Amino acid sequence: MTPRSLTLRNTLFSSLGIYVEYFLGMVCAVLIARHLGPRHYGIYGLFIWFAAIGIVVTNSGITTGVIKFVAELRGSRQPELIRPMLAHMRKVQRWHLLVVLGLGLCLYLLLGQRYAAELDAPEFALLAAAVGMRAPYMFNVAIAKGFEAFDATARITLVAAPTNLVLVVTAMLLHGDILWFVVMYAISSAVFLLASQYQVHRLLAPLPRHGGLPHELLRRVRRHLKIVSLTIIVSFLIASDVEILFLNLFASATAAGYFKVAYQLASGIMLLVPGVFGAVLLPMMAKALSEGRAAGGRRFVAVTSYLVMLSAPVVVFGACFATAVIELLYGAAYAAAAPVFALCMLASALYTSTQGATSLLVSADRQHVILALTLLFGVFKIAMDVTLVRHFGLHGAMAAIVVAALVSSSAYLLLGMRVGGSPLEWRRLARIALAAVLAGAIASLVLPLHLPPLATLLLGGPLLVAAYLPLTLWLRCWTHADIEQLQGLHRRFAAGRPLLLGRLLDWSGARTGPQP
Repeated sequence: MTPRSLTLRNTLFSSLGIYVEYFLGMVCAVLIARHLGPRHYGIYGLFIWFAAIGIVVTNSGITTGVIKFVAELRGSRQPELIRPMLAHMRKVQRWHLLVVLGLGLCLYLLLGQRYAAELDAPEFALLAAAVGMRAPYMFNVAIAKGFEAFDATARITLVAAPTNLVLVVTAMLLHGDILWFVVMYAISSAVFLLASQYQVHRLLAPLPRHGGLPHELLRRVRRHLKIVSLTIIVSFLIASDVEILFLNLFASATAAGYFKVAYQLASGIMLLVPGVFGAVLLPMMAKALSEGRAAGGRRFVAVTSYLVMLSAPVVVFGACFATAVIELLYGAAYAAAAPVFALCMLASALYTSTQGATSLLVSADRQHVILALTLLFGVFKIAMDVTLVRHFGLHGAMAAIVVAALVSSSAYLLLGMRVGGSPLEWRRLARIALAAVLAGAIASLVLPLHLPPLATLLLGGPLLVAAYLPLTLWLRCWTHADIEQLQGLHRRFAAGRPLLLGRLLDWSGARTGPQP
């Protein structure tokens, strides 16, 4: 199987798992938001954020290390070292979990009544249990990704995600309050863990069970954990919806509810569209760098172009149809979340565009550079959040996420170019942006019709896609190799139909010409 075909296969399986998990997860989020209303959903969102930060701290550096070192040991034909390495990682994870639960209990006892009065003891216990199950679940998923067994991650999701939806619907039918949904969150965590344990056992079964880690490998693992752990935690604070915390503290739970639905929907959509490709980047980049700096640089440049090509129309869609999306999914009670959603889409796209750069830097063992930048951007973003949210509430949160995304994504892309030794395809990126803007202008012709939200989206969305694809071909946003791949897929899966698409691909391929 060629590298391009292998990447396509992994992306397809990764897409299946991510689409099912995040689509059904988004359905659950919409149902919970409509059921609880903006104020109570803002409080529930704060509870889930507490659990999320616990999971991130528990797994800080561990899951990325598992992916990286499993892929490396497979590539270097040293599978006998995989189990010892995983055993060491699991031991570190258990210590992290003990520290997280202990620190969380102390903070709850000391500050809970003052800053999180709605978080009672049952909710805290359930969230702690969920952290203890979700962290090893993510560890298991990292093992599957290191093996590039994205079919396994898809199987995990196909079992656990529908179960989660059933639990949420059950809580709604029982007219449950916030506590009921926290209970369902804990139960779904157990389901995710059990499904992942089964799939990982299948992957690890053929490997030898005994062995020790060479000193050099153990040193690299420890160095990776030491540097990346803090990086992951601060990165989460930068890229996550930490604004929910500050909105609850300085504005209102209702404003936090608006931000929660907007951020969650935007990040979910961005993950469903370009992010499925980003999920396979770390093992793919680690392999490319083993072939040399030039190969890694070329892969970084190509990946960044593809991510921008996939995310640009999504950003334009959000800019054009944010009001219709929010009204359709959440109702008129969440109308104030529409502009927040549009800006969150832009910020998520900026972060997505840096996935190739961060994968390249991790694979090149430049974690110390990432750590320095992450700490700098973390302090910058938290300072902006506190200042802007305190004075401007929800509007301050909107400004903070966009500015932080612009600054950090620019820095990571510049660093990726330096490490890879290859500049980005700036002209190609400009043509992609132009194609997206023109497609958005065509799709926004639907807005003056003042149709109901569903009709607006059913007409405007397909119109945007239908305009964007030929515009990217006309503006030469694809390489000759890309077009050849599209032609092969068109012939294989659509039998060359429609003929107009085949002719458009032939014409575009002739314009680009084969690369020397």
